[in-house]
Amino acid sequence: MEYLLYMLWRGLAVGVLVSAPMGPVGMLCIQRALHRGRRAGLYTGVGAAISDLLYCLITGFGLSFIEDFLKQNESIITLVGSAVLIAFGVYLLRSNPSKGLRTPQESRGSIYKNILTGFLFTVSNPLILFLIIGLFARFNFLAPELQYYHYLVGYAGILAGALAWWWLVTAFVDKVRTHFNLRSMWLVNRIIGGIILCFALAGIVTGIRDMVQ
Repeated sequence: MEYLLYMLWRGLAVGVLVSAPMGPVGMLCIQRALHRGRRAGLYTGVGAAISDLLYCLITGFGLSFIEDFLKQNESIITLVGSAVLIAFGVYLLRSNPSKGLRTPQESRGSIYKNILTGFLFTVSNPLILFLIIGLFARFNFLAPELQYYHYLVGYAGILAGALAWWWLVTAFVDKVRTHFNLRSMWLVNRIIGGIILCFALAGIVTGIRDMVQ
């Protein structure tokens, strides 16, 4: 039971942190929530969440082949993962969330079109793999003592965390639609970037402490 809770909350954290950076898909989600209603934005977020889960599965499957190496070099992996998170956090602090956004051609999208475009916007950015690798390393998401059902809970947590994020984003945009603008998205990126940097710095402290003990 302890490991199940361990994987659940880590999965939720990974899901939120992977989805939270406001890039092109975030702009698209908010744009649709503003102009077509909350459901259109939410379904776009669902597509993005599915893509994030797919990349998490790919990352987990790939890293599982070097599980023993990861366990033997846990402190070094934590430091490397934290360094990746620092780079990503700095990138978020300096990034323009509207860069790369293309205005959708369809005037009114169906549920499936909204989900598909959200998925394609996200899956077309494979650089997200580096963020996921960093988060997996920081949260010790892969461990030899974990069984397949622990990972099922963990990946379900990732999907739940991602969906919860987009639900909150579209709910917030729906409430403040008359006041929401690009500056608000810059602020979100800076907050998320700061949170990721805090996790990264904590990981560096933990990794160094484990190495010197």
